[in-house]
Amino acid sequence: MSSSPVPDALLGPADVRELAAALGVRPTKQRGQNFVIDANTVRRIVRTAEVRPDDVVVEVGPGLGSLTLALLEVADRVTAVEIDDVLAGALPATVAARMPERAERFALVHSDAMRVTELPGPAPTALVANLPYNVAVPVLLHMLDTFPSIERTLVMVQAEVADRLAAPPGSKVYGVPSVKANWYAEVKRAGSIGRTVFWPAPNVDSGLVALVRRTEPIRTTATRKQVFAVVDAAFAQRRKTLRAALAGWAGSAAAAEEALVAAGVSPQARGESLTVEEFARIAEAAPSRGPRQPVAAVRQADRRDEESE
Repeated sequence: MSSSPVPDALLGPADVRELAAALGVRPTKQRGQNFVIDANTVRRIVRTAEVRPDDVVVEVGPGLGSLTLALLEVADRVTAVEIDDVLAGALPATVAARMPERAERFALVHSDAMRVTELPGPAPTALVANLPYNVAVPVLLHMLDTFPSIERTLVMVQAEVADRLAAPPGSKVYGVPSVKANWYAEVKRAGSIGRTVFWPAPNVDSGLVALVRRTEPIRTTATRKQVFAVVDAAFAQRRKTLRAALAGWAGSAAAAEEALVAAGVSPQARGESLTVEEFARIAEAAPSRGPRQPVAAVRQADRRDEESE
């Protein structure tokens, strides 16, 4: 068994700035880069993620390696996915210099996380990441969909995004991210992170979101794509009743009502009140792709709906 890492292996504020200066790196808003400079914070993230010694962890957007090193202290293996050329080039050297005894347990994938379809080594069991604010939700959903072996996830995201992801039906912030994340996992808020632990300090607060993959997938004959199409349509016009909001998806407001009634959902309900299971039932009740009402009739029905709301 390898010896435990030296106490100062993690990056502190001075280490982060020195590394960045040596690499000529300035954090960019375009990529949502805010580097964590506090060792206590990254260790807290690893603890909250319940990373175990047998875990194979995938990390997205490792940056200069603050969280990467904390993960390597505990996990069996860590694979980091980094899009930035300079950061991707430097991270293996940082790991080798600061944790030489764990370096062989680290792998780097130089790629856009949204394009990653496979990872080297054993299948990942956990995803732990400080996700760039501008792409947090699509990256999270892509990773959960692409790697079904990921059982546990902990992501640090903008506080507002954390609230949306963990929101229950009926909440004002419940929406597309809430439903889609819930398709894969049980989701909950797992804490807050202050602004001062980042460089540069962001002008928004951050939150932790924990996701535990469902042991049993949602029971439905509809595909994920079909269910997500209903979710997207329902929230595209979230103030409308589902009868009106799903008219385009179903072909007409009348067809939408028929599908809703068949699914046991009130046509007067709104998307924000539905569970992921209810969205799946609506997808199952989708109208057949037979002849649809003429466009004029559809528009007329839609106008009636708009006037009634």
